[in-house]
Amino acid sequence: MLVLLADDERPVLSFLERGLRAEGFNCATTAALHEVVPLAQQLQPDVIVLDRMFADEDSTALLALLKQRAPNSAVLLLSALSEVEERVKGLRLGADDYLAKPFDFEELLARIEVLARRAQAQPQADDAQQWCDVTLDKSQRQARVNDMPLRLTKLEFELLSYLLSVAGKVVSREQILSRVWNTHKDPLTNIVDVYISRLRSKLTAAQSQVQIVTLRGSGYRLCAVD
Repeated sequence: MLVLLADDERPVLSFLERGLRAEGFNCATTAALHEVVPLAQQLQPDVIVLDRMFADEDSTALLALLKQRAPNSAVLLLSALSEVEERVKGLRLGADDYLAKPFDFEELLARIEVLARRAQAQPQADDAQQWCDVTLDKSQRQARVNDMPLRLTKLEFELLSYLLSVAGKVVSREQILSRVWNTHKDPLTNIVDVYISRLRSKLTAAQSQVQIVTLRGSGYRLCAVD
């Protein structure tokens, strides 16, 4: 399980990382608020432990974007603002749980474990995918950008579905061929590049936030831009 820890107090960050690693968790850390969303999008962690205040900046301003870029990541807010109104505000803005400082490490650990179990227990809809402003209805084979239809061929739909399932991760041409074309053989053509180009053009024409980035020599990555 991967936990992303975000806190501008480096001693706290170091303490939490050491404690969670000792309990068998994989951890990524940042002390900079502007790095939280890009890291969450790239890593797609199971749980994000997010400090409420970074100097004068309130991290709850990022919660809506975090839910777009890392929709399956649970967010646990840590804060010295322990009043009921502040806890309610954090939860209403999109946090999954709220823990007031100072806290006991065992309680933090228990809350992370509960959030992770809850996420794993949620049924994953086989007929629907959503990431940022793109939604796929697999049962109806319909794609939308916001509320506007996105007209795709069968293979374009399958390609976008696969890229959405690994959003933020780099995938090679070979992986795409295996998942979309069901082949492990090189067709000796640029068929993947052709379909990526077509799909990219349609997303751009629909003014989607979702972009397909080419990483020369590595493959492709689906990412989102503001």
